[in-house]
Amino acid sequence: QVQLVESGGGLVQAGGSLRLSCAASVHTLSNYNMGWFRQAPGKEREFVGAISWSGGTTAYADSVKGRFTISRDNAKNTVYLQMNSLKPDDTAVYYCAARPYSISRAYRDYASWGQGTQVTVSS
Repeated sequence: QVQLVESGGGLVQAGGSLRLSCAASVHTLSNYNMGWFRQAPGKEREFVGAISWSGGTTAYADSVKGRFTISRDNAKNTVYLQMNSLKPDDTAVYYCAARPYSISRAYRDYASWGQGTQVTVSS
């Protein structure tokens, strides 16, 4: 399994930006496709976006498309989630996750998870 640690969360005003990082303790992150998910209180964990092992393929939830961007630096074993034009509805704990084979929008397809980082967007 891959050990994942998220960072970069915090409190931001609506319209602001944050960049989350997900550092992986693994020999080579390029063996894994990465996903970002979020979970707000009382709600199910939902897909935010995903990126293939090479970075050549990305997918986003409709709710964040055009505002969020996923990227990765395999040399640094790190994946990023750039979040712009944040809205109060984006408030949640954000998790990164890893899986081999292909990207997926389903959280049950991911075996390795970080502990999460809190993002709070004030209105």
